[in-house]
Amino acid sequence: MSQEEIKEILSKSRVIAIVGLSDTVGKPSHRVAAYLKKHGYHIIPINPFVDKVLGEKSYKSLLDIPPDIQKTIDIIDIFRKSDDVLHVVEQIIKLKNQLVRSCVIWMQLGIINMDAAKAAQQAGFEVVMDRCIMEEHMHLCRV
Repeated sequence: MSQEEIKEILSKSRVIAIVGLSDTVGKPSHRVAAYLKKHGYHIIPINPFVDKVLGEKSYKSLLDIPPDIQKTIDIIDIFRKSDDVLHVVEQIIKLKNQLVRSCVIWMQLGIINMDAAKAAQQAGFEVVMDRCIMEEHMHLCRV
């Protein structure tokens, strides 16, 4: 995916569900979520072990997000081990009919799963893989 395509995704998106978002300050997922929230994005934490992160209600899985909120998601940002990503993508594919528009599946820096990317693309999703959403935003969108 080109830098222009990524810039367009980040510019038009407003709601980001973050799978694997930790409530521990200093962890990469928490740092990235705090940055995104500070820059105007609404974050939806997905973590079965916490109730709230950065003041936002956390959901146990993507499937547990209420349908009216699911419809608002622009990007699903994944902070999980590469081996766990296919399961997450399978959940996203199940949600496809609830989503008003096709969201972008974003696998964070160091997360690579070609099978998950292929399944997502075959289901009609755009995929960004092995890139940090915060670094891309800092590089492409900050004025």
